[in-house]
Amino acid sequence: MSDAKPTFDIVTAGELLAEFVAERRGQRFTEAGRFLGPFPSGAPAIFASQAARMGARVAYAGCVGADGFGELIRERLIGDGIDIGAVACDPERPTGTAFVRYRDDGERDFVFNLAHSAAARLALDEAGLARLADTRYLHVMGSSLTSSAAIALIDALVERVHARGGQVSFDPNIRPELMRDPASREAVLRRVDDCDIFLPSEADIAWLGRGEGQGAVQSESEGETEADTVARLLATKRLSLLVLKRAERGSEAFRADEHQRVGAFSVTESDPTGAGDCFGGALIAALAAGDSLTRALTLASAAGAHAVTRIGPMEGASDRTTLDALIASHGDLT
Repeated sequence: MSDAKPTFDIVTAGELLAEFVAERRGQRFTEAGRFLGPFPSGAPAIFASQAARMGARVAYAGCVGADGFGELIRERLIGDGIDIGAVACDPERPTGTAFVRYRDDGERDFVFNLAHSAAARLALDEAGLARLADTRYLHVMGSSLTSSAAIALIDALVERVHARGGQVSFDPNIRPELMRDPASREAVLRRVDDCDIFLPSEADIAWLGRGEGQGAVQSESEGETEADTVARLLATKRLSLLVLKRAERGSEAFRADEHQRVGAFSVTESDPTGAGDCFGGALIAALAAGDSLTRALTLASAAGAHAVTRIGPMEGASDRTTLDALIASHGDLT
């Protein structure tokens, strides 16, 4: 990267959705029920909102429909200070949607409309690619690797960002509903290969340890331990930092010669959707601002905790003042 300061601290691209949240835990998709929403959503949008609210210069590439849901999403991004010069408005397809329900045990099920929505029409010309490649970090979400257009655009951005000396962070965000497509699985594994910062959950690490879609392991019973998978990734991939998200048990950061653990903040949960995305947004924004890894992990843990206290995927995004207050109220988590 040249001596000139990049235009952006963080760039991300992917699905923009209107999300509807089941009002009652245990509510089923197979019966009539009440849903709250629409909420602006999309995993990379939640990430971007959190990062921008912490002061990072964030740009977004995506597509919405020429409808009320699209207007809702664009207004939220603009309100958070996100550059939406690369957010297109498609007059032919509706804005993507997601419906989420919560099982009695707290696990979630989703119904997505992505493939036939504006979210699948993600595209940038050469000028747009060059503009967004002028960034310190490109953040990629696995949930965005669901259409040929999105995969091609993100492949192109990764190549250009690396060529300019920037870094790529990757949250695989693996969901069974989206990993049934072989092209999506291959794109996820390609990002594991070429990212600089890897942000998996425990479930993501288990998926990789079983060799899903990769043939690395013959069966789950013969799979790697979690520690083996982490060690293998650090030894054989490009990545220099792996942050393992452990939800209510905090997180762990691994470098070749460093290991840190940060605990979780105790809060009352209202809606878990978006917690991991806010964690990632805070982490990358803090690193972009020059914070130490320990400080970045603590801010990220606080952001993930704050996110679950609000209903709606982006409603729990927070600024540094809010996070510092939460941190001060809990004391040292390391």
